[in-house]
Amino acid sequence: MTTERCMLCPRACKAKRTETEGAGFCGLGTDPVVARAALHFWEEPCISGKRGSGTVFFTGCCMKCVFCQNYRISTEKAVGKTVGVQELADIFDRLAEQGAHNLNLVSPTQFVPAVIEALKLRKSRIPVVYNSGGYESLETLKLLEGLIDIYLPDLKYTDDPIALKYSGAPDYAERAKACVLEMARQTGPAQFDDEGMMTRGTIVRHLILPGNTRNSLAVLDWLGENLPDGALVSLMAQYVPCGKAADYPEINRRITKREYQKVQEHLFRLNLDGFVQEMESASRSFIPPFNLEGVSAGS
Repeated sequence: MTTERCMLCPRACKAKRTETEGAGFCGLGTDPVVARAALHFWEEPCISGKRGSGTVFFTGCCMKCVFCQNYRISTEKAVGKTVGVQELADIFDRLAEQGAHNLNLVSPTQFVPAVIEALKLRKSRIPVVYNSGGYESLETLKLLEGLIDIYLPDLKYTDDPIALKYSGAPDYAERAKACVLEMARQTGPAQFDDEGMMTRGTIVRHLILPGNTRNSLAVLDWLGENLPDGALVSLMAQYVPCGKAADYPEINRRITKREYQKVQEHLFRLNLDGFVQEMESASRSFIPPFNLEGVSAGS
């Protein structure tokens, strides 16, 4: 498909995009580019479970986080195979056949129209997870209503200058807050099956950044005041300097125990329901290899 004026993400760059080329912010065409499609075991317990989450890592992103653990595919776009709608639907089905608890779509925003068509073609009916940085267009989210069972967004910042500095998104706070509420509206309260696996709902993630505990506390305060009942929070301690973090000395380190405890204690004071990641999760060993695994049949 060719898009003459792309408005899928908040950049609203109105770029022309053909199937394989694009002049917009993401620099990609409309056909999905996939870097990896495999079982993934390092999400929240109710997402990964015992059999793994069927995770599809899309190349590209509408954000430019300087510290991204997936920088190689999100920003550099160094790995990825272009696939058609039917091929993407086949990828979804292969993951389900491998026993995946769900389909986990990581950074799919730039390919939403093709993803929608592929979801309609899939044979499996396991839950679909939309896993994103939280920087979305409400109009695009509304296109997904009824197709997404679980939303897994980040709420990275409530401070726009920080969002601009580290993620190149000057209007991130307003956009992400509105999107979190829309996602929670679409899914309603969290629901689980007999195995404790999530079948429907929204989990809002927040990654603690070094030297930015004030931002983390503000994020948690907003969630405590605005998140609907039944939506969950996941506090993440997995930060390791990746991408171009070395260019920003203040975040070119792991978080300290004191930073971790300060934010965690605030989460507990607010009585937010969800998950807390251990500091041991801050390891590059949890970053998957982007090697096109599972992208082609038989791979």
